Amino acid sequence: MEEILLYEQHDGVVTLTINRPEMRNAISDPDMLHALIAAAERINLDRSVRAVILTGAGTAFSSGGNVKAMRERLASGGHGESVNTRYHYRDGIQRMVSVLSNLEVPLIAAVNGPAIGAGNDLACICDIRIAADTAVFAESFVKIGIIPGDGGAWLLPRAVGMSRACEMAFTGDAIDAQTALAWGLVSRVVPAEQLLDAARDLARRIARNPGHALRMTKRLMKEGQHARLDTLLELSAGFQSLAHQSADHREALDALLEKRPPRFNAGFNAGFNT
Repeated sequence: MEEILLYEQHDGVVTLTINRPEMRNAISDPDMLHALIAAAERINLDRSVRAVILTGAGTAFSSGGNVKAMRERLASGGHGESVNTRYHYRDGIQRMVSVLSNLEVPLIAAVNGPAIGAGNDLACICDIRIAADTAVFAESFVKIGIIPGDGGAWLLPRAVGMSRACEMAFTGDAIDAQTALAWGLVSRVVPAEQLLDAARDLARRIARNPGHALRMTKRLMKEGQHARLDTLLELSAGFQSLAHQSADHREALDALLEKRPPRFNAGFNAGFNT
């Protein structure tokens, strides 16, 4: 049986491809959620990984929820009592959002086509978003009479600001790639045939840097979204004390002074003095 989530690793870069093109890469079914969670947990344990690319197979990034399954569930009585629906979300798509949000390494969305509903929010989880010129984005939950139950009301305003997030969420209308670029939802738009090359080039540029420094830098960037300045400064001081003692820091300084490329550890478990 074909894998629903492809996991490919080359050097320090992992590429995750949502592989359900016949369903436009819907992500709300339990098997897909479990696959995304397992991949994130695997990456966090693999110290050789320094960057991750997330994309979709075929012409869509992700259509979000499986609308056909929603209708069938509603017709059959759904999740039963409302409390069961709460657990369905909390233990399903919300857990996936939480786990991917806590991925320790930089995560790049290569948005190859429509990113709709939960697919839009999946892109928002990523640290960097690059879009094909064929991509469209929609926070479309209201169009089918539901709300962004996956945390989109937290994710989207942090990507585009409150006013534009409200416009997307209240209308449910799609925006094209150039509008997404103008609004700051993506950092770059490239021709569709160049998307993966652009994402891989960026991932390689990231992965050239020491793994421990990347993971700690990402943690600081995430904490900086909600921590007080004095709290972030204290955390930064603690992380910096670790970084200064790493073998990769010494190698970076030596390489700079000797005018040669640095040779960092593939994994950083051995990168610190013990």
